[in-house]
Amino acid sequence: MIKNLGSRKLRRTSSHRHAMLRNMATSLILHERVQTSTAKAKELRSFAEKVITQAKKGDHRAVRRVIHNRTAFSKLFDVLAKRYGERMGGYTQILHVGTRRGDNSPQSLIRLAS
Repeated sequence: MIKNLGSRKLRRTSSHRHAMLRNMATSLILHERVQTSTAKAKELRSFAEKVITQAKKGDHRAVRRVIHNRTAFSKLFDVLAKRYGERMGGYTQILHVGTRRGDNSPQSLIRLAS
């Protein structure tokens, strides 16, 4: 019996997919919003929320494995971990913004909740 377990593959190898999610999570932390395809936004949501939860717990090593940018790393611990200290989850919001002009794929804006 086939079950749909796991995450979206996004037509990428696992190493490319992991690198893409790391880069998108870094951009989300730095700019607090990223516009991308809806499928990538839904994958980024769970990836970024796990990183923010690890930062709230103070786990520097686990976050360093994912976030390599020093500015994003310091912002994550200094600003975002304090902002979401009392929140139990749901740090991101996905807003649908229409379709891309070139291939008509659905686009979304993922941003950090205030």
